[in-house]
Amino acid sequence: MEIILAESIHKLGEEGEVVKVKNGYARNYLIPQGLAFPVKTTNANQVAHKRKLVLDRQRKRVKTQQDIARHLSSASVTIAVKVGEEDKLFGSVTSQDIQAALKNQGFDVDRRKIILDDPIKALGMYTVPVRFTAEIQANVKVWVVKED
Repeated sequence: MEIILAESIHKLGEEGEVVKVKNGYARNYLIPQGLAFPVKTTNANQVAHKRKLVLDRQRKRVKTQQDIARHLSSASVTIAVKVGEEDKLFGSVTSQDIQAALKNQGFDVDRRKIILDDPIKALGMYTVPVRFTAEIQANVKVWVVKED
């Protein structure tokens, strides 16, 4: 069955693409969830119109993500943590802590978009990438300082 994707789906396709999937997958999951709509049941004009709407929505989303990434690249957050002897951290700084610090500055970023290979376990300045899409990424400066 041929469908038009209403949203980007990992390993299937991008928003607005016409893809071919098994009938059951389309009828039982994608179409009822609003993730796709069938090509055959609508005429060509409706399909073209829906596809144009989806692509316009996607362009707007990309533009807003680029704007947020531009503002986020200039942001710098400071996270104060408790330290012990020799300035060793009690615990670590995680993506959740960075998300909370960004939220205090007015940036609402999903913590899963903050890319930390390992939690931060030492004082200092770190450059942490925030990835919105494969193409759109911002680098945030994170200062980990001693709590007074």
